[in-house]
Amino acid sequence: MSESGQPRFSNNDYDFMGQQWANTGHMNSRIWQHALTVIALIAAGCGSSSGSNPTAAPPPQIFGLSTGPDSCSGGMAGDFACSGLSLRKRVPNAAMGGGQGNDVWGWADAQTGNEYALMGLTNGTAFVEVTDPDNPVFLGHLATSTVDAPWRDIKVYQDHAYIVADGAGAHGMQVFDLTRLRGVVSPQTFVADAVYGDFGNAHNVAINEATGFAYAVSTNTCAGGLHIINITTPNSPMFAGCYSDADIHDTQCAVYQGPDPDHAGSEICVSSSQDPSSNDEPQLDITDVSNAAPLNISRTKYPDAGFAHQGWLTEDHRFFLMGDEIDEININVPTRTLIFDVTDLDTPVFVSAYEAATASIDHNLYILGNRVFQANYTSGVRVLEFGDLSNMEITEIAFLDTFPGSDAVDFDGLWSVYPYLPSGNIIASDSSNGLFILTLQ
Repeated sequence: MSESGQPRFSNNDYDFMGQQWANTGHMNSRIWQHALTVIALIAAGCGSSSGSNPTAAPPPQIFGLSTGPDSCSGGMAGDFACSGLSLRKRVPNAAMGGGQGNDVWGWADAQTGNEYALMGLTNGTAFVEVTDPDNPVFLGHLATSTVDAPWRDIKVYQDHAYIVADGAGAHGMQVFDLTRLRGVVSPQTFVADAVYGDFGNAHNVAINEATGFAYAVSTNTCAGGLHIINITTPNSPMFAGCYSDADIHDTQCAVYQGPDPDHAGSEICVSSSQDPSSNDEPQLDITDVSNAAPLNISRTKYPDAGFAHQGWLTEDHRFFLMGDEIDEININVPTRTLIFDVTDLDTPVFVSAYEAATASIDHNLYILGNRVFQANYTSGVRVLEFGDLSNMEITEIAFLDTFPGSDAVDFDGLWSVYPYLPSGNIIASDSSNGLFILTLQ
């Protein structure tokens, strides 16, 4: 990745992409077309920004659920089925500004040692101090730039939060200086420090903290691929280019430190995407974004594919684990985690799929050490531990079901999970039931 801040594509390239992908405030049209066969089901989930599920109303929110602290004992932590995970505290959505929940990310203040949850809501973003996990403190709310929307995503770089939304019109990317949370003693109504407006809607944003570049995906620009932004000056984002050869739903970008010598030290983006050249077939896309013109390294298809949603590299960069958001619906399989061997970035190999004992749809997953922390809609937080993934050494070691109202194959319940706070506490966001602060036993 160039450190110069110069655009990686010309302005003419960018203008052309913008003309092709008008700002509708919706997800890009290829993903929409892909979803038509299952639109009634996906509409409440991640694959669309329109409508609601006409076939079955989601289970109603259960009011009066326990808020903790509750240790996991006898298979329960308060009202929540569990194994190996205790509930430190639950903060309902209504206590954080209302609306429904979506994404969650974390921030640890290096100056004070305090820890925070950044909780996405349909109407904006809530900031909750979780330093004392049994006594979280709601510090305030940052309203959406435009209108309420089901999809919001948050990442952090150099003490700044970067927030995008899908289905919210010309929302852009909000930038918020998190050091403003220091010393807050009563809930505040915050405003953004800046708004980057070179795209309107974005389904997600990824940040490579090692290089200072952000990657917005499924925007109304760059053909729904990577919209690349230089954020090395955190409150002054600058457009840096496009990668437009795939419809990207989510991505992880990192400086490659794996076993493939051909790509050592390169900045790569490993993306869950759909291939526009083959009828939007789901795929794993690996692209080198080190230079001005991003260069695709490989595209890998996999069996029984529905919709490539999100995934994460193992810390040694040898494997990539991915969730497919609609395979549980399309082919009636249990919750699946797809495993790819990416030892050779030019020729990744699909190893197999780990099948859980649950039927729920998988959503987001993150890896810390040899553990996978999963947010699986109606079955909640699931923690897997792995050994040799080439031999499918992977098993569930803990869980807490954040959505006790249903085990249906549905798009309600747990949206995301964040396992990277220095304390080891885990924060998770449930669409209906709010923010969960958890601890492994």
